[in-house]
Amino acid sequence: MERAIEEARAAGAFGDVPIGAAVVSGGEVIASAGNRRELDRDPTAHAELVAIRAAAEVLGGWRLPATTLCVTLEPCAMCAGAIVLARIPRVVFGAADPKAGAAGSVLDLLDEPALNHRPEVTGGFRAVECGALLTAFFASRR
Repeated sequence: MERAIEEARAAGAFGDVPIGAAVVSGGEVIASAGNRRELDRDPTAHAELVAIRAAAEVLGGWRLPATTLCVTLEPCAMCAGAIVLARIPRVVFGAADPKAGAAGSVLDLLDEPALNHRPEVTGGFRAVECGALLTAFFASRR
């Protein structure tokens, strides 16, 4: 989660919402990213998607077995869908997202029985620290 938090800080520094993600395999971070929506002018450039794409490149395929995705904010529906499609077995997130969270807050796509993959999900890890990054970011813009 430390790398995800670092990526979130970096995203906030260049004006994007400070959300970061890291993909871990074998105890090592193999890919990480912060939000890049503003930088890339791409609505799909969420931290999770950018990190998942990079991890797939490192592992040489679209399935990401034996990995953990750490993310500072509960994944949205788009990112939850990518997690399912990539067959990521474990997701750890920091702050819950009561407006768009798809890992239990608004929806629970990651535990949807109709889907072909359901990762183990742990929420609330370093939630106060992750939430504080978002609170400070949005307070500075109001």
